[in-house]
Amino acid sequence: QVHLEESGGGSVQAGESLRLACAASESISSIKYMGWTHQDPGNQREMVALSTSDGTTDYSDSVKGRFTISRDNTKNTVYLQMNSLKPEDTGIYFCSAQQHEHTADESIGSWGQGTQVTVSS
Repeated sequence: QVHLEESGGGSVQAGESLRLACAASESISSIKYMGWTHQDPGNQREMVALSTSDGTTDYSDSVKGRFTISRDNTKNTVYLQMNSLKPEDTGIYFCSAQQHEHTADESIGSWGQGTQVTVSS
């Protein structure tokens, strides 16, 4: 399985931005689904951004218009640009690599250890 390592989390004020990165141990060009999943302080998980190998992207309603996922196959890295952050964006953000389906279920595919994002009001 591909090894994933997230970085870029931190503590910011509401309205500020962060850029998360997910570095993969091998080529991601053929991985169908690369995603970012948010786990809130109550441990609820939601896949908030998805990048498919054909170039399409998708977002949850909670982040649409504020977050942007991008995939750099030359660097084997996926990014999540997070703008206009809100306190409800607080939580752990996990990167995932999945081939057959995209899901917030951590038993499916490969997952990183996560990076903490804290947004203060």
